[in-house]
Amino acid sequence: MDQKTIAERIAAGLGMDVPVIGLTFVDSPPAGVPQYAQQVPAACGFWRPAETSVFYASAEQHFNCPIGAMTMGFEMPEEVQQQLMGAVEMMCEAGYISPDEPAKIPTTGRKAAGIVYGPLAQLPIEPDLILLWLTPRQAMFYSEAVGTSRWTTADPATVWGRPACAALPSAMTNGRSALSFGCTGMRTFTGVREDRLLAALPGGQAGELADALDAVKQANTTMLVYYEERKAAFSA
Repeated sequence: MDQKTIAERIAAGLGMDVPVIGLTFVDSPPAGVPQYAQQVPAACGFWRPAETSVFYASAEQHFNCPIGAMTMGFEMPEEVQQQLMGAVEMMCEAGYISPDEPAKIPTTGRKAAGIVYGPLAQLPIEPDLILLWLTPRQAMFYSEAVGTSRWTTADPATVWGRPACAALPSAMTNGRSALSFGCTGMRTFTGVREDRLLAALPGGQAGELADALDAVKQANTTMLVYYEERKAAFSA
């Protein structure tokens, strides 16, 4: 199943009104992929443009956001590391995070030259991750499809908060879905609708998600009929 078909099936299965995003860490700029021409204030600032076009963003283009550069695993020069320390100190002083949190924020551990972003349906290479903007209802179906709703799982579902970009390395390093409520920075820099959560999934599992959504949709349709009948019985 090709990426275009996978993307279309996921979007249809979840009833999404925005494209599935793909991103791939690369060691050099890929031939034929244009470099993003604008500066963005945060690493998550690349996600919304990636809904409509394929582009490459270098590690340096992520340095305006030291937190995002850290979670993406980029090697940062001394100046950016100092900015990171200053940002963390400010967040602690504001009570936004506690002093013991920064060391536990995940990072991809990758030393890539940059990232290729774009709609999954158009991405010219296989994605390391896919990103989805989901409503709570869509997130319900999504979590059922990826298996994080199962009570039998050894690693129960977790929905992360700040920073939202930490969901990406979490998904990569753990090899499983990561959901995030988002953070103030993400909502400021992306302008994403207030009713959306962020989902990150290892790219190699995108096809499995597309397949699983068919069964989830059928199961929920069956349960909906049952619940509506029960509701009607009590409202008669």
